[in-house]
Amino acid sequence: MTIPVTYELKHICRQSGARLGVLKTPHGSFETPVFMPVGTQATVKTMTPEELKKIGTNIILSNTYHLWMRPGGTVMREAGGLHAFMNWNRSILTDSGGFQVFSLAKLNNIKEEGVVFQSHIDGSRHMLTPEKSIEIQQVLGSDIMMAMDECTPWPVDKAYAKQSLERTTRWLERCVNVWDGAHDQALFGIVQGGTYEDLRVQSAREVTSFDLPGYGIGGLSVGEPAELMYAMLEAIMPWMPADRPRYLMGVGTPDYLVECSIRGIDMFDCVYPTRVARNGTALTSTGRVVIRNASYRHDFGQLDPACECYTCRHYTRAYLHHLIRCNEILGARLLSWHNLSFLLNLMASIRNAIRNNELLSFRDAFIEQYYGNPGSLESDF
Repeated sequence: MTIPVTYELKHICRQSGARLGVLKTPHGSFETPVFMPVGTQATVKTMTPEELKKIGTNIILSNTYHLWMRPGGTVMREAGGLHAFMNWNRSILTDSGGFQVFSLAKLNNIKEEGVVFQSHIDGSRHMLTPEKSIEIQQVLGSDIMMAMDECTPWPVDKAYAKQSLERTTRWLERCVNVWDGAHDQALFGIVQGGTYEDLRVQSAREVTSFDLPGYGIGGLSVGEPAELMYAMLEAIMPWMPADRPRYLMGVGTPDYLVECSIRGIDMFDCVYPTRVARNGTALTSTGRVVIRNASYRHDFGQLDPACECYTCRHYTRAYLHHLIRCNEILGARLLSWHNLSFLLNLMASIRNAIRNNELLSFRDAFIEQYYGNPGSLESDF
């Protein structure tokens, strides 16, 4: 069987235990830990593929559910897959669509066969099954496909969390049966189990028993305290193969990126940087700047003096404030450009700190500068 996606462990930080690696896909190789901008509907909101490349993006995430609903499989086949459709020649990961079916669409029924739901677009009825999810992702032609899972909310009853993770394992087996491994696409399974350590370990053992190119970790950063998420990661890491990438799904705030890298995560994604940009918030080296606030109306300084991105080199806080207050699209574009650059640069700094065996020291300095008071730290998503 051809293995289309491989992971090579390059270095372990002696100070923190964090991993530096290289992920190889049919559309390129790049170092990890890595942050993946989210292009839900075949576009990272407000950004062109060329701009994403300029800021160092090597892999993006797109969503199976949204692309299935619109434009649909026929258009994607005619386009020749997602890479050609969106003019992106670097790596793509597609999620299974399951999270959106559970959280966005109008649910009718969850059963062993799959999930019956109504489209959020036109109310039409569909069923998403593990087989259907893989078939759609094969049409999309992503480098990495995610197996269909059930993402439970927080809090969730332990009995239901156990039932859900076991169904996720059975669904994974069905996904594997559809995926033949010979195509230029990898399949990642997903660890679930809520915030129960024994269930997380059970799921990790079951999911990693399938010899897959990589593994995702789902159902975290859904409202639980940060310390609880960290505990779940620490509980399952002994069961995660050292020679396979570990992808923590839906996580992208600066504190989580640093802390979860320390705990052995290799891949992250989140809509956070572009979502808060559209709402008028910038991520800077000294913390969040809510640029729509009136205090920036006469501020002709650089958005972030420590940043060299296009936005920071060319535009003042006063101008960005004006654009956001006027609801100009350019404001959302420039803040998205900056926020994505900020997180990608943060990941580069994390990788350098791992390489130099100083990630814990980097963490302490970064958190103090960004959040001010580490003792009161909590995620801002």
